[in-house]
Amino acid sequence: MSEAADIAERILYSEALALDEARWDDWLALFVEDVEYWVPAWKSEEAPTADPTREISLIYASARSELEDRVFRVRSGRSIASVPLPRTAHIVTNVLAMPEGNDAIAVRSMWAIHVFNVKRREEHLFFARCEHRLVRRGADWRIRRRKAILLNDTLPTMLDFYTI
Repeated sequence: MSEAADIAERILYSEALALDEARWDDWLALFVEDVEYWVPAWKSEEAPTADPTREISLIYASARSELEDRVFRVRSGRSIASVPLPRTAHIVTNVLAMPEGNDAIAVRSMWAIHVFNVKRREEHLFFARCEHRLVRRGADWRIRRRKAILLNDTLPTMLDFYTI
């Protein structure tokens, strides 16, 4: 396995585990300050939206501070839909890493996210094609861009960063 693949798997698996264990500070630390975090909506049966600034998105954040705001709402209890917090199991597979020079890696992967809504005693499975762009920051690697194309976008419950 290549060094890029090792780095990509470590970052993606760390992201998934931090979400499942509600380790929000560890999750946030994976992102650069100017991260783009995007879950596009579908504009037709065949194509998702292509421009988060002009078309509808299920989730869009253009900076880590916006992700920090979402985490604050969950921690503070101000997100009614997140109390109690759903239980999740993120499964990452088919990780394909493509180096882009010495300081960036493009990553494609598939995610399955099992969600158990404690309040309703209901289960749901989300599945997505994900694209990450990792960048080197000093000796570490961070997520510069995360795009998750949700393949089953009929949402039986709320959707937030910890369920996708």
